[in-house]
Formats: sequence, C-alpha cells, structure tokens
Amino acid sequence: MGQQASREVQRRFWLLVREGVERKRAAAAVGLHPDTGRDWFRQAGGVVPAYVTAPASGRFLSMNEREDIFAGIERGDSSRRIARHLGRAPSTISRELRRNATLPYRPSRAQRRAERQRSRPKVAKLASNSALRDLVQHQLLDRFSPRQIAAHLRRQFPDNRQMWISHEAIYQSIYVQGRGALRRELARCLRTGRGLRHPRRKPQERRARITDMINISARPPEVADRAVPGHWEGDLLIGRLNRSAIGTLVERSTRFVLLLHLPDGHGPLDVQTAMIAATKRLPKFLWKSLTWDQGQEMRNHTEITIATGLAIYFCDPGKPWQRGSNENTNGLLRQYFPKATDLGQHGPEYLDFVAAQMNRRPRETLGWLTPAEALDKLFTSASQHAGVAPTG
Repeated sequence: MGQQASREVQRRFWLLVREGVERKRAAAAVGLHPDTGRDWFRQAGGVVPAYVTAPASGRFLSMNEREDIFAGIERGDSSRRIARHLGRAPSTISRELRRNATLPYRPSRAQRRAERQRSRPKVAKLASNSALRDLVQHQLLDRFSPRQIAAHLRRQFPDNRQMWISHEAIYQSIYVQGRGALRRELARCLRTGRGLRHPRRKPQERRARITDMINISARPPEVADRAVPGHWEGDLLIGRLNRSAIGTLVERSTRFVLLLHLPDGHGPLDVQTAMIAATKRLPKFLWKSLTWDQGQEMRNHTEITIATGLAIYFCDPGKPWQRGSNENTNGLLRQYFPKATDLGQHGPEYLDFVAAQMNRRPRETLGWLTPAEALDKLFTSASQHAGVAPTG
C-alpha cells in the first residue's frame, strides 16, 4: 500500500500512534509497511496531523462523521437514525448520500469530493448580480463605507438575500485580482482612498514584546469611568516614511491635549525624555497613569515611571479602541499634520499652537465646555479643596 495509502488508512495509523502504539506496530496494524509508518512519522515531525483530531465543523461533515455514516449504512440504519447518532439534521445525511450515490458510499471518497467542492473557484456575487453591483457602486460613489452598504442592503431588502452582501466581499471585488466585479477606481471613494489594501498583521506577527509590561486589564476601575482626573492616553503620529513623529497625549476626563516634540527621532530614549518633560508642565496630581499601545517607542516605560511616578499600562495588540480618546484626537490632529508629510519640520512653538487650538474646541462630551475650561475647573477645585496651586 506504501505512500499511496488512503486518507482513511492514514487516519487510522495516526489514531493508533496517538494512543501510544509504537509506529511500526501501528503501521502493521493498518496494513502498511513498517518503513511507511516511519516515513510518515518523520515527515510530520512526530506530531499527529490536525485533520485526525479536528473537531466536527458545525457546517461541514468531518471525516469522522463520514466514517460513522458508513458504519450506519453497513448496519442497515436509516438516515434518521444515523442523523440522531451524529446530532445532525436528517436532511444533512440525505444530501450526503445523494451526492455520493453513483458509487457505493466510501468515507474517504466522499471527503475528497467535499474538499474539492469547497475549494472550487466561485463566481463573485457582484459579478453575477448586476442589480446588486449597480446599487453597491452607486452607494460607494455616495461615500458609503462597505460596512454601511452591507447594513443598508439588509434593511432595504430584508426578505431578499440575493441583494445582501458582506463588507468583505465588497472590498475583495475592488481590490482582489480575479474578483474585480467593481471598478478599481472606486477605491478612491473609500475613506482611506488607498489603491491597494494593507492587511492587518496578526498579533503574533508583531514586533518583539516589551518587557515588564502591565496590561490594560490591570488598570484600576477609576480610570475606565473617567470620573477621576489624571489618567492619560498616548501614542505617536507618524510622518512620511516613518522618519518623523509627534507624541500625542490626551487626559481622559477633560480631553486636554499635550503634544510631544521629538526633533531627534522617536526611539525609546527620545520618547522617554519628552514624556518626563511633559509631566513637568502640569501639576503632579494630574499625572496618575498613562495608557499606550505596544509600540517599541515605549520600551523605556520603567524609566519613565521611576522618574515621574506615572503608572503605565499597555493596550492589547490590534485594539486601538482601548485608547479611544487618543485615537479620536489623532484623527483630528491630521488636519494640522497630514499623513505622508515630514513632521520634523514643525517646531515646539507650532506644536503648542496646535495643542491650544485643540484645547479651545467645545466638546459635547464635556457639556460643550472646552478642554481648557474643564482643566481650569480642575485647578480651581484642587486649589479650594486640597490647597493645590494651579501651576504650569
């Protein structure tokens, strides 16, 4: 039988290995030459392949379930009885037998056929449905985002699934070669305006972990409700080709903004120096904690804490909403510091001017006070109740 053994035989071999049977004996037990079992073991690195122990899919029948169907057929069980045994709908078993009715049912053959069917090229929905395509293109031209389009279509056609489409399918029809049912130039109608789509990296693909980090989950509850002042969120605005940056800080309760001047770069030491300087611009009672993402520029967080007493917490990878005030502020700051520009051209005076502009904007979340007014109220309250003089 050798290397051409069926998937069913391979699975039985690996199940025996998983149970602790020595590989030569496992090979002999399923009718293989001992050297074949040895070769499989080496090729797999001694690890049982995933398909052997993979749990059953809620949508697709697994190899294990197909073997149980075969066993039920051999016993003469009805489709309903097999379905009850597997915890599946009787129609699922009926379809499986109907699809494989031309030859005697064999689990391995049915599994291979199902895998081929799942991997076959499929016509994009927008390519085959001209009415849907025209509607999506019209809404893209009206500057709807793909998510907004997907949600709007479900509301507009609640009983017609042919007029539904996912936001991901819209993106693929614009960007993915071979799925291009929409005009490529419609990419300019998207918020980013990118000609190419930039995939997000998975958390495990990100840069090396910062040592001694304290995760945001350990942050005190008082930070989350914004009732207590002195808790900040921070990040970097990055300039053209990643060669320049500006540090941004937002106080969570007042939305007060400070900008960090980084003239010599945005490495850990540069950010450390700028952060320590920033904490001297406002009274100490306003510096309780800082929440940042896991960028390497904060590698010297321990030194910052020692110098300032500021507790520093780090967000989870890929979750910018955990510092939502800072993300929102960075979006507003792009009015002054456009993307793909050299941020090193701006001196500290201009950064102070922009921060003052931001702090003079009335904010609905503050009852239409400005961040500067909200901060002044804190100074007044602190001076009256704790004897803290408003400095800085």
